[in-house]
Amino acid sequence: MEQIRQIPLLDLTAQHRAIRAEVLEAVRGVIDSQKFILGAEVQALEREVAAYSQAAFAVGCASGSDALLLALLAGGVGPGDEVLTTPYTFFATVGAICRAGATPVFVDADPETFNLDAARAAAEIARRENLKAVIPVHLFGACADMDPILEAARKRGILVIEDAAQSIGAGYKGRRAGRLGDLGCFSFYPSKNLGGCGDGGMLTTGSRALAEKLVALREHGATAKYRHQYVGINSRLDALQAAVLRVKLRHLDDWTAARQANAARYRELMTEMKLPVRLPASAPHTTRHVYNQFVILAAQRDALQSHLKQRGVGTEIYYPVPMHLQECFRGLGFSPGQFPVSERLSAESLALPVYPELSLEDQVYVCRAIRSFYQGS
Repeated sequence: MEQIRQIPLLDLTAQHRAIRAEVLEAVRGVIDSQKFILGAEVQALEREVAAYSQAAFAVGCASGSDALLLALLAGGVGPGDEVLTTPYTFFATVGAICRAGATPVFVDADPETFNLDAARAAAEIARRENLKAVIPVHLFGACADMDPILEAARKRGILVIEDAAQSIGAGYKGRRAGRLGDLGCFSFYPSKNLGGCGDGGMLTTGSRALAEKLVALREHGATAKYRHQYVGINSRLDALQAAVLRVKLRHLDDWTAARQANAARYRELMTEMKLPVRLPASAPHTTRHVYNQFVILAAQRDALQSHLKQRGVGTEIYYPVPMHLQECFRGLGFSPGQFPVSERLSAESLALPVYPELSLEDQVYVCRAIRSFYQGS
């Protein structure tokens, strides 16, 4: 057995070492200004993220979870409404629907891309009378197939909210995530490709009216001081996070290129070693995959994860329990077997390290560790 290496799922310290001086200088500027909430830094980040995402407007908020809730509130979604999404996603997608007072409607994932099954979603959009919005999730760094969803939604005047928390900069037929639907929602949680030093989020839109409403909703629904047109929430992006994110945004394309190279190398190594794992299909509409995660499907997934841990390889399961089987959604009446693709993905998916600073030697080690599991060595 080769010597054990320690390879984390994500190494943010390696990223920080390269940009430490830039980040500290930006943070020092905010501290010296003593202007910590919203302000010039946040406005500058909003303009830069809007431009990066090819969107007309961007509005900062406190987290990606809040971005989803704010998008629903801005679209007038509430009690009695239904919102369609996938059960194979992070909790925040469905949690926001319930927090808005609406009812989640699920469509299963596509077995090839792992994203929302666009054809089934379009059919469900056409037939549901109470449907007010649809939230496709751009999972793991690749966009869902948006055109069938958009076409079906436009026919009925249904709001389309992109959950792009994992996919800033991802491309769909040459267009960027966050400019495809009515609203796009981003997360700046530290593990994201563009991650802050804490929580943070952003919404993008092509509508000035929606952007202006979001600006009010993130500050308790106020359109002027002490004048509240809406019942909003307190969800403001702070200037320290914006300053850090502005530094990191300048490096994002280089980091994305490194992630893409690492993903391509994994594919080559796995083919060469004939590893018995399955990868998501590369869909024709995916013109830019940003690889927030590199996910494989593996038989005996839990045993493989334990084997890799013993050999120092960090992994993560996205997501071990699909949303329709979560305890808190039991009242919705879903049962095992109802969304078989999502359930299989939850049972077999495993994310491997793919961060930009990952070395070739580390990737070879990871693939050899996988091979040793299946060869029993």
